[in-house]
Amino acid sequence: MKVRLFKSIGWHLQQLLYFTLVVVTTFFCLSLLSVALQDGGLSALEIVLLVFYTILMLWISASFWTAALGFFVLLFDRYRYKAAHASRSEGMAFKTALVMPVYNEDPERVFAGLRAIDEDLKALAVQDRFEIFILSDTRDPSIWVHEEILWRRWSQELGKPARIFYRNRPENTARKSGNLADFCRQWGGRYRYMIVLDADSLMSAETLIEMVRRMEAEPSLALLQVPPVPINRVSFFARMLQFAGSLYGRMFAAGLAFWQQDIANFWGHNAIIRVRPFADHCGLPKLPGREPFGGDILSHDFVEAALLARAGWKVRLAWDLAGSYEEIPPTLIDYAKRDRRWCQGNLQHARLIMARGFRTLSRIHFAMGVMSYAASPLWLLFLIATGLEAYFKSLHRPVYFFGYNIIPIWPQYYVVEMTTVLWVTLALLFLPKLLALIFLAFDRAEARRFGGLAKASLSALIESLFSVLLAPVLMLFQSKFVVAILLRTSVGWPAQQRGDHQTGFFEALGAHGGQTLLGLTVGYATYRWVPDFFWWFTPVLAGILLAIPVSILTSRTDLGLWARRLGLFLTPAETEPPAILKRLDEQLKRSPPLEGVAGTQGPGAQPFWVQAILDPRVYALHDALLYNEPQNRRRRHILEGLVFQLQDEGEESLSLREKRALLSHHDGLFLLHTRLWATPNPPTLPLASR
Repeated sequence: MKVRLFKSIGWHLQQLLYFTLVVVTTFFCLSLLSVALQDGGLSALEIVLLVFYTILMLWISASFWTAALGFFVLLFDRYRYKAAHASRSEGMAFKTALVMPVYNEDPERVFAGLRAIDEDLKALAVQDRFEIFILSDTRDPSIWVHEEILWRRWSQELGKPARIFYRNRPENTARKSGNLADFCRQWGGRYRYMIVLDADSLMSAETLIEMVRRMEAEPSLALLQVPPVPINRVSFFARMLQFAGSLYGRMFAAGLAFWQQDIANFWGHNAIIRVRPFADHCGLPKLPGREPFGGDILSHDFVEAALLARAGWKVRLAWDLAGSYEEIPPTLIDYAKRDRRWCQGNLQHARLIMARGFRTLSRIHFAMGVMSYAASPLWLLFLIATGLEAYFKSLHRPVYFFGYNIIPIWPQYYVVEMTTVLWVTLALLFLPKLLALIFLAFDRAEARRFGGLAKASLSALIESLFSVLLAPVLMLFQSKFVVAILLRTSVGWPAQQRGDHQTGFFEALGAHGGQTLLGLTVGYATYRWVPDFFWWFTPVLAGILLAIPVSILTSRTDLGLWARRLGLFLTPAETEPPAILKRLDEQLKRSPPLEGVAGTQGPGAQPFWVQAILDPRVYALHDALLYNEPQNRRRRHILEGLVFQLQDEGEESLSLREKRALLSHHDGLFLLHTRLWATPNPPTLPLASR
């Protein structure tokens, strides 16, 4: 009891320290700006500037002190940052579910990642303690059938008893959260824990075992999140992000764990969850109203963590565990598209901040989620207000002589104060990068894994310069997203583009053309009417005006490979690749493309959805995996009409929804299959599987 009391006091002191530092830093910066502005009182516009600056400085200070405290945690406890030992898994006779929800993802990559994890488990002889679930919400009919074939081939290789399970939901109700809820209803009672993976997730066997061990050691722990490290992308843009995520990310994770304690957050994947409390407390309601603010909760992970904390369960961030990986968008445009999806989900949390029953720290998590996207339009409004303030100041002509004074009265300028405000703000933004390099200087072995301190420093400098160029572009993207959402434009939840590819000129022009025109217009107006402000504004203008070439250049894979040959943006996952990454590479090379992929086997190759109709083996597999839904007469007639349409007008006449409808019902599939094979000349096609 005394130990628990001392721990509780220590945790509250850590939180008090963090929030005190954030508030004091914010008010210090605010005092600097207020001194610089206060000349004969504050105008309405200056008050607006102070309000915007206060909100933004709270956000910047929170991020800075998270990193700074994380630096000290790493510095004094740096030997904890390692994976666990497999020997700690002894005595765990129960099974844990590895669940991977997928939605129109590349099936080859999905199954290669899961096979790599399974091979890693086999290397430690613990594969029988884990069972793997592919929870498909895929709507594309060809990807759906492709998933089924790959699952069947893997199951046959493993033999019986099977440890690999697959299902495709008839309707993707409530998206990913609904997918996990369906798993808990159907199979959750079989498992004590589930480890949630994304389609691009990868976790080592040692880490999986340690996650289970920690859950077993603390019965009040409901969720343990392991920070994923970005890997495997080749483009210059992605390599910069991978370097930044590997170098700075663990410091931020340690800082988050310092002040979040047992009310941490859930990031949606690479986490272990105690199934019973999750099923009992994490059923998500539909928000009243229509999308984007109503309807299904898109960013469900924050809310699920808050619901567990509200019920008295612990949610913790395992900053000290390695062996957790993910892949990131390869280009700036893909990164912005992913942000668009996340933006809508995070802004929904504004409705939950004041909801009844949540812990204070959970409300802070919601507010920080909202602020991660609201900060961009606030920065934009702050820049606009600053420009207007500079313009109005320029309209006032100074008067040097008053009354009977012979000596001129010189006007007051606040260049020193404004410069101080700028440098303090920049220090808070960039000092975390310097702290990460200082940590490498203390840990030479870790520095070698980043290519050496000199190369890591040069990489950090280049990454910082590009971050200055990319920041205003992302600010405009996110501001546009927020405005669109406020105008109630819903984006849904489309699939991501995960593989490396390069941005073409016209794609870049379409994405950044409006930004470039805006930059030219604002740049000319500022130079013409507020020339003094123009020179302060040039870093922002440079990023906007160079958006098209920067977007194209950073998407190039040859530049990324060239940087790697020079030893730039190296990460520990590249210099000392762990076994799980090697296994993934082997699986991707070993897995031959299945016959029947459209365009891969010559002009006669058939898409997978067609093979589910024609090939008796693929038909039998697909039919066996379908849900047995009752059919009424009206639906049978609709399916029969689609069959005639396919026979008379060809597959191009059908939409994806219509193709899926043909594959989704036993009756329609049987009707189409038997009719085609009952023709005088039965169709021939390449075999879909060996």
